[in-house]
Amino acid sequence: MLREPQQERSRTTRRRLIEAAMDCIGERGWHGVTVAVIAERAGVSRGAAQHHFPTREDLVAAAVELLGESQITELRTKADGLPTGASRIFGVVEMVLNLYTGPMFRAALQLWAVASSDEQLRGTLVPLEARVGREAHRVTVELLGVDEAKPGVRELVQATLDLARGLGLANLLTDDTRRRRQIVREWAHTLETRLSGTGEA
Repeated sequence: MLREPQQERSRTTRRRLIEAAMDCIGERGWHGVTVAVIAERAGVSRGAAQHHFPTREDLVAAAVELLGESQITELRTKADGLPTGASRIFGVVEMVLNLYTGPMFRAALQLWAVASSDEQLRGTLVPLEARVGREAHRVTVELLGVDEAKPGVRELVQATLDLARGLGLANLLTDDTRRRRQIVREWAHTLETRLSGTGEA
């Protein structure tokens, strides 16, 4: 009976460290962050932090996984109330194109930029990003209710996710909400037209 509270405390500590890591990286950049800095932000001792995550890379791996899981959970939760047909396509596009905003994505961008010239960090990120990307793609296909076996469908779904990341990048320096809203409408209309041409939606 005593183990469950301890396990719960351990999960809570891990989560606090991961969120603190993403906050610190988003604010200070990769090179301005150490395990000690992250531990201080999370309100835990350095020893406790290193017990869970011996290196920054370990923390980053957990953070990228958490980011992916959070995005998928957000998509699934919001999708529960979506209608069917063309209105559903608009709703899914709106969700996906707003997915890559906020402090977690800002921190992820910092990591990607550093990983382009840091072999060790790149080795940590590439397989994780590939797995997260595959899951995001799979869930988007599922939410749109499309068949990837039909010509062009896979590319349209991937273009949707690529567009979402690009809009997240555009939102990094200035609030891009208004322009993104217009793009959501146009891209949803494009998908509706193209997918109906493949017998979908």
